[in-house]
Amino acid sequence: MYYTAVERFHDGEPVQVTGCPRLDCTNGDHDLGSYPSGFVDAVREEGTGLTISGKYLNWSYDVGYWLDTAPRTSDGGSLVPYVSAATDPDVLPRGTRFTIVSCGRQDDGSAPPAAVCAALRDADWEITDEFTPGLGGPRHLDAYIGPETGPGFTESPWYLTLSGARLALG
Repeated sequence: MYYTAVERFHDGEPVQVTGCPRLDCTNGDHDLGSYPSGFVDAVREEGTGLTISGKYLNWSYDVGYWLDTAPRTSDGGSLVPYVSAATDPDVLPRGTRFTIVSCGRQDDGSAPPAAVCAALRDADWEITDEFTPGLGGPRHLDAYIGPETGPGFTESPWYLTLSGARLALG
């Protein structure tokens, strides 16, 4: 899963961020503001974060940081919760639609929480995003679930990695 970090749920020393003031720019050096270190770390890990001002701080390895009006996919489209998914393009090409038939197991071998699995199964997913080829490993897929819902989100039932999930294409 991946999500949008929310600045108000993070703390840490302020970190000055430089980048692009808009989407159509790469590796900019404009002052984008100061944000809590925990938030900046989460944005770099997840790719996007909602700032207190209501703008989105996005990050991509080939663009750097930029401010925007929406959480973005790697090609500039908007991420949509419970629709957008990312994968290595060699695994599934952009535009592939799928549903999750079975959630598989969590890293510790246990079943995922029933409510989380039901929400994932009820969604109609589409590959609208990609990550750096090879980063996720073979047959890796990330499903976008929207903004984090509170402090400590990475300790919640919604922040999980599943193995052995089954998909239905089409």
